[in-house]
Amino acid sequence: MTVEVKVPALGESIVEATVGRWLKGLGDVVAAQEPLVELETDKVNVEVAAPDNGIIESIVSPEGTTVGVGEVLAVLGDGNGARPTPPIPQAGHEPVVTATATEAPAAEIETRATPVARRMAEEHGINLADVPGSGPGGRVGKEDVEVYLRSGRRSQPAEPASSPAAARTSSSPPAPTASSTPSPAPHEAGREERVRLSRRRQTIARRLVEAQQTAAMLTTFNEVDMSAIMDIRRRRRDAFKQAYDVNLGFMSFFTKAVVGALRAQPRLNAEIQGDEMLLKYHYDIGIAVSTDEGLVVPVVRDADRLSFAEIERDIAVLAEKARDGRLGLADLQGGTFTITNGGVFGSLLSTPILNYPQVGILGMHKIQQRPVAVNGEIVIRPMMYLALSYDHRIVDGSEAVTFLVRVKELLEDPEKLLLEG
Repeated sequence: MTVEVKVPALGESIVEATVGRWLKGLGDVVAAQEPLVELETDKVNVEVAAPDNGIIESIVSPEGTTVGVGEVLAVLGDGNGARPTPPIPQAGHEPVVTATATEAPAAEIETRATPVARRMAEEHGINLADVPGSGPGGRVGKEDVEVYLRSGRRSQPAEPASSPAAARTSSSPPAPTASSTPSPAPHEAGREERVRLSRRRQTIARRLVEAQQTAAMLTTFNEVDMSAIMDIRRRRRDAFKQAYDVNLGFMSFFTKAVVGALRAQPRLNAEIQGDEMLLKYHYDIGIAVSTDEGLVVPVVRDADRLSFAEIERDIAVLAEKARDGRLGLADLQGGTFTITNGGVFGSLLSTPILNYPQVGILGMHKIQQRPVAVNGEIVIRPMMYLALSYDHRIVDGSEAVTFLVRVKELLEDPEKLLLEG
């Protein structure tokens, strides 16, 4: 009896995924609900679990395969049959590869490898039997081949004596052919690397280009004196942490200021749908978070109804889930405006790209001590540049400038946030 492992429903508007990493290999014994494989979708990574106990008899969709909802990923058997063998590949699919090394007198030596690792080995002239595998049962993965390449070791298989090369002499050099491309010297190994873009990175690239091609995007700038906020954080930080068990950061102040400015300029909290403008009177603020796989924007829901502590707690939880790969689709959908903080990486000034179909995004930057004029005197203040990118199709320049000025006013006089944020 066999059981098919299929691609589950992935969520609203997601119809396909990429097979990211097999957690189990061909012939492995698995238990019901044990994770088998990771799928990369446009927004989150999803683990697919075994529907029943069994043995993996075949892997139909290897790593790197694009699969749709309902497609078969693998087949589980009860283990009563013969040793599992790779299936005949279907159109667009490639089975998990078993690479056979040179035959030994006693028994056949086999190296199990993912298709990506197999292709990399072929490209670089590597014998997979020489590559230590870190996967289940010693399976060789892409990362193992990369480590092997970085080590500078390469397989140099000896040429058979019966080959034409064995008969060559110094007096009769071979004529060059189109296929006789010399391999790079050993010291050149590792100078280049070809890495498949993750589905998330592909989606980020596609959506950024879409935003620039679709929206009439402009950016306006201002600067804010962070003295008042830094003073509040310095005086209240310990008591805030003790009372709410969360740090008092800058993001709660910026979120509150953005909500106050959006109330004054509602078109920045809208989106275009065909020939209509959808104005939104709820404030679901996306907070951009950097992860190893790229930027994601989880959403703080109903930010206008949350306290400073609740905003900080929500952001901390979402950021941790993002970095651990545990974000769900509900965490990412439905944002009305986005805040991104390039200042944590040292950025002094940038022009953020819209998180389409939103029509506004606020960029925060590095806080830097700078001389400024205050009441006719030159003083040193902690200053931050702010950048607001907006869709000029529905947001006029005056509205964008007024919005950014309002954010500046609320940040420089934080008491107003209690009334307007």
